[in-house]
Amino acid sequence: MNILLSIVLTAGLAASPEGPVALTNARIVTVTGETIERGTLVMEDDIIIALGVDVDIPQGAQIIDCSGLTVYPGFIDTGTQLGLVEVGSLPETRDSRELGDLSPQMKALTAVNPNGVAIPVTRISGVTTVLTEPSGGMLPGQAALINLHGYTPAQMYAGFEAMTLSFPATGRRGRFDPRSDEDIEKASKEALKKLNDTFDSAELYHRIDSTYQVNPEQGRRPEYVPSIDALLPVVRGEQTLIIRVNAAKDILAALEWVDSRDLERVIFTGLLEGWRVADKIAEAGIPCLVGPVLSVPTRDSDRYDKAYRNVSLMHAAGVKVAIRSGETENARNLPYNAGFAAAYGLGVKEALRAVTIVPAEIFGVADRRGSLEVGKEATLFVSDGDPFETKTQIHHVFIAGYRIPMESRHTRLYEEFLNRDPSLNKHGEGQQ
Repeated sequence: MNILLSIVLTAGLAASPEGPVALTNARIVTVTGETIERGTLVMEDDIIIALGVDVDIPQGAQIIDCSGLTVYPGFIDTGTQLGLVEVGSLPETRDSRELGDLSPQMKALTAVNPNGVAIPVTRISGVTTVLTEPSGGMLPGQAALINLHGYTPAQMYAGFEAMTLSFPATGRRGRFDPRSDEDIEKASKEALKKLNDTFDSAELYHRIDSTYQVNPEQGRRPEYVPSIDALLPVVRGEQTLIIRVNAAKDILAALEWVDSRDLERVIFTGLLEGWRVADKIAEAGIPCLVGPVLSVPTRDSDRYDKAYRNVSLMHAAGVKVAIRSGETENARNLPYNAGFAAAYGLGVKEALRAVTIVPAEIFGVADRRGSLEVGKEATLFVSDGDPFETKTQIHHVFIAGYRIPMESRHTRLYEEFLNRDPSLNKHGEGQQ
């Protein structure tokens, strides 16, 4: 019994609510509609069933008085490795990458650890849904959108998966990169050739397979190659390709490459220099997952605040922008990434949209999440102030209708040391 209890506490899961739950007397920020003052939100199972000022509360509903508090839709982080990495320095706890440069058949969802220590830390900060991404190599695998609640990865799945591509970079890997300019250029050209060869193979595979499907008797089934077969949905326009790219020169090259390949469903992610070529991105109509905002300028000649203004400058140019933290254990800081973007030109309203409804729209799940509306998933949090401010406290979190315990490793450590007994020695024995 103690072992089972330990497992449940470690997972930090809550039981499904027994009947409807009503949040009353709350300020409700719907995001897509008007903010409701002193309103009521009613959820049952995993759905919001009523919302407004004059709402009939079902008989027997659990009522939570939210006087002085505000209800927000759960925040969506569009770029993390949450659930894939526990301790960066321990290979045994890292499941974010496979060996080799090309592993598009690998799915991040299958590697997610629902009991990851960083998951409760993140969700009690109001970040309830994240895109968790594989890393390493040119085509590291498929990212997955997950809710931060569930006993299994399948239960956490939030309705979106996408192929990821690290676009060949033309610059140095860092200031300590010892390669010459000639070596860097050569490596970049070789990487681009490898990328094109891979997609040429995928397109050929698609043509052979399509012919076979139409006329099996006359055609021939292509030889199964896992890495190439996994790219078929991208080539056919059935799956989104998320392209990780940062430098302005590389972004322009990626735009050209996408156009030459006639890819239908593409998202860019990273874009630390997106502001430099925002007009070109807007012209191409490619949505972007931008961040981290809490960063430093990419060039010594840039103003100190360019990283903070990146999102607002791209938004002003007409780019559809969502915000990503780019973090694992610090995905909890997504609200502060958004807060800096708000303070440096984006504004609170658009910053809020950039971590709620905009990512939901980009991922094609806006019918289920991203705002507070009747019929949408009951994934939300209740705070005592602006969630972009560090002083604000989160009081309640619900994910798909489940009331989440406001407990994490951080809160347990805080309570332990707050209430420590100074009379105990290092062995836990009283001082004589």
